[in-house]
Amino acid sequence: MIRAMVVIALHTAPARDIPAQGSGEWWDKEWRTGFVKQPQRGPQWLGYQGFRGDEVADTRYHGGVDKAVCVYASEHYPYWAESGAMPEGSLGGFGENLSTQGLIEDGVCIGDVYSLGEALVQVSQPRQPCWKIARRWHVKDLTARVERSGKTGYYFRVLRHGHVQAGERLELLERPNPRWTVALSNAIMHRGEGGPDAARELAECRELSGSWKDGLWLRVS
Repeated sequence: MIRAMVVIALHTAPARDIPAQGSGEWWDKEWRTGFVKQPQRGPQWLGYQGFRGDEVADTRYHGGVDKAVCVYASEHYPYWAESGAMPEGSLGGFGENLSTQGLIEDGVCIGDVYSLGEALVQVSQPRQPCWKIARRWHVKDLTARVERSGKTGYYFRVLRHGHVQAGERLELLERPNPRWTVALSNAIMHRGEGGPDAARELAECRELSGSWKDGLWLRVS
């Protein structure tokens, strides 16, 4: 089966320092981040470490070949706007490179291979939301809320480099692991669904990122 999906916005940004504003609020501290991304028009070069000109501040937990491209479904933004977590229409607000349509977590599987412009990409793992989401939107429990909701987004690794731009369609070429949706993977990792057996089976998925395999094996060893 071949399905077509669309990139409706593409975002990149260099890492930068955000100064404290002196408000005394819990979120008001100096921090360095590549989270605050800007929409890009026209073709953008996608290499094996991510988009040219895009940076992460903390390379221990972000970036690398298994997390080269961060993807987030545009369908989730109305939910977060209605919950008061962020302004409506804030595509890119979760720090994603690609804001997509038609690629939500329960319809995307670990190992899925897509053509995108000149590039070839593969789903490697769900996104693990971090504290920067909460600090960016000044909502203290937002990271936990994103994790509980399952509306996390996910990452692509790059199998073939090339130019990519907003408005392009993604074509699903391969689905080696139809069982392991991003939604189910989140449920196993964050809510313990299926117990140790499910964690062990997911950890044995060849296309899953190394960091997620390590995290799952830690639970069952």
